[in-house]
Amino acid sequence: MNRIKSIVFAYALAALLAVPDAGHGQVGQSQLVNPDLASEKEILALPHMTAALAKSIMEQRPFLSMTDLNALLSKTLSKEQLAELYGKMFVQINLNTAAPSEILLIPGMGNRMLREFQEYRPYRTITQFRKEIGKYVDQKEVARLEQYVFVPINLNSASDADILSIPGAGKRMLREFKEYRPYANIEQFRKEIGKYVDKKEVARLEKYVTLN
Repeated sequence: MNRIKSIVFAYALAALLAVPDAGHGQVGQSQLVNPDLASEKEILALPHMTAALAKSIMEQRPFLSMTDLNALLSKTLSKEQLAELYGKMFVQINLNTAAPSEILLIPGMGNRMLREFQEYRPYRTITQFRKEIGKYVDQKEVARLEQYVFVPINLNSASDADILSIPGAGKRMLREFKEYRPYANIEQFRKEIGKYVDKKEVARLEKYVTLN
């Protein structure tokens, strides 16, 4: 019996060690279309999307908040249409700073879950979000909600995995993020990263980072 227990423990330990450190990825794992990065064809394939709306999204992006995207789309689409669309496309929100009105744009979000989202601020990692929200809903729902959120990464201490979790950040941008460490202030980040991408892209990347 002890031998069987030892074997089971060994397999369990191996499985645990094989799982990547969930605390590294600060942007929630998402299958949602990112309106800041998607092609026009991908956007056009979404529910209730028209050619005119898709063109407006392409012209006005990046959206620095979900509130900005909602302001554009709500001129044309009903509340019910928006809810269906946001089940497929969303601008991930900052767990620590998003206003209640922005959090409530997440499909299926009610006042009870809004309260739970806010209760555990400030979040340090996505792992913490999974743990705390998992007290109220099952793992499937936690995974669904995770798609809509992010926790800013610390520029001076973020791991490679942290940085690569930022939508659109590849190996090249990983290298540039790390090259100028330690950053003294956010203005330095804007200056250095601005050598490689335009101001709009700097602003998009900036929302995912912090020096705290």
